[in-house]
Amino acid sequence: MTGTPHSLLTTAQIEATARAVHEGQRDKAGVPYAEHLRAVAEGVRARGGDEEQIAAAWLHDAVEDGKLSQEWLREAALTRRTRDIVLAVTKRSGEPPEAYAARILATPGALLVKEADLAHNADPARLAVLDEATRTRLSQKYTRMHTLLGLVAGDRPA
Repeated sequence: MTGTPHSLLTTAQIEATARAVHEGQRDKAGVPYAEHLRAVAEGVRARGGDEEQIAAAWLHDAVEDGKLSQEWLREAALTRRTRDIVLAVTKRSGEPPEAYAARILATPGALLVKEADLAHNADPARLAVLDEATRTRLSQKYTRMHTLLGLVAGDRPA
């Protein structure tokens, strides 16, 4: 991470913060939400992401889910790039998917984080435990976002 190393939160501290603020939260399949955050962070790492992107992966849903405020994000000892990525992947109420995708594409480093997020969200094993209507709705939503982001079919899980 860029900046003065002793003044920034470490990736381990960011992970601990994310796990703490999402404590008790479960995903649609009933799995502890921290498992999704871990999977996205690992997906970023596996795709060659750097420490700033991995940090953003741990925090990618914290503002959107109301677990951390934008003020916290602004004041936290994070790099500007990590903050920018988190804000880019944070959906805004009423925002059209096209605007959301455009913001991600315009923010350096954000596409890789969103790609890892989509890969985990669209994992067939993860979707398989959901009811058919939810599975279909989410699959369509994730496919549309892949298209808007210009991700090729090979980028998606089978």
